[in-house]
Amino acid sequence: MKISNDRSLKEVLQELIETYRLEGKLNEVKAVHSWEKVVGELISRHTKDLYIRNGKLFVKIDSPALKHELTYSSSLIIEKINTEAGCKVIEEIIFI
Repeated sequence: MKISNDRSLKEVLQELIETYRLEGKLNEVKAVHSWEKVVGELISRHTKDLYIRNGKLFVKIDSPALKHELTYSSSLIIEKINTEAGCKVIEEIIFI
């Protein structure tokens, strides 16, 4: 007896994501990967570490002057990152 496979790979992957509740983590990964696109290559080169915890994006910057500048534009960066991710992933950016 031959089993019919009527579902597409996209449908199966979507079901897996929903079953294992991975959508939130996938959105966080999208947000972190969009950092360079949002802030540009120059700022990205001074970024040493990025991670998200509880809706906060922690960014380690190697330049105190740049860190100070970025705090003024953090709300714009948050908006752009959330747009790239497709949903509200980031609520706050903490520069360390």
